[in-house]
Amino acid sequence: MTVNLPQNDVLEGLAARLPEEWAATPLTVVMPTYNEAGNLPGMAEALMALPLPGLRLLVVDDSSPDGTGQIAERFAERYGSARMSVLHRTEKDGLGRAYAAGMARAVAEGAHYVLQMDADGSHPVEKAAELLGVALATDAGVVIGSRYVQGGTLSDAWGAHRRLLSRWANAYAGTILGTRVRDITGGFNLWRADALRAIDLASVDSAGYSFQVEMKYRALRRGFGVMEVPIHFEDRTVGESKMNLMVQLESVVMPWKLRLDARARGRGGAGVRG
Repeated sequence: MTVNLPQNDVLEGLAARLPEEWAATPLTVVMPTYNEAGNLPGMAEALMALPLPGLRLLVVDDSSPDGTGQIAERFAERYGSARMSVLHRTEKDGLGRAYAAGMARAVAEGAHYVLQMDADGSHPVEKAAELLGVALATDAGVVIGSRYVQGGTLSDAWGAHRRLLSRWANAYAGTILGTRVRDITGGFNLWRADALRAIDLASVDSAGYSFQVEMKYRALRRGFGVMEVPIHFEDRTVGESKMNLMVQLESVVMPWKLRLDARARGRGGAGVRG
């Protein structure tokens, strides 16, 4: 079985009892930003306060007009280059491209694990240690902070329409690609470095949110184990969502493209469903 969905009581609470040698594991949090000046300071401070001496924050800023990149540089100076750095990109060409650039940099700089995390406060900082603990305990290629496994919850600010759309998007992509991943569209994911190397970040097609789907599908096709850990997903309180019509259209088309590409290579979806 490629995908391990059931939650095991043994894995619960790893954040509270993470062994000291695990806590020092080189872990880079890759956090793309575009106009997140109101959110980044709190996120950076919360991450730096975690009992994870091996954690490093890499902010990937797409030339934010609101000065997010400059704020990130000030925090990087405060914490030092061993704990935080900033990758400045000259153009805004999508969340997926920003994540891919940051992940490639993190792996090249020696991270053993890379955690994708949005800057808007929707992903729970306090779960970072648990995701790392699960990855080390299970040797999973990717551990997903999941909204849709037992114990996962969504912000009360999400209305019925948004909840239905999110559920539909996961069911849509999962059905087309033949996976049992419950939150294949989720963006709070911890990756093992060798899984990222095998995926070949430079060849990932997705520019927008479909990056989350493409990455997990590539990992599954390459035989990496996937675990899902329940999280509470909070709605942003500062700033605006970056979702637009083009991003939504890419998310609709990409699962079909991935499936057709796999079929053209003669591999189809076989072996993906656990």
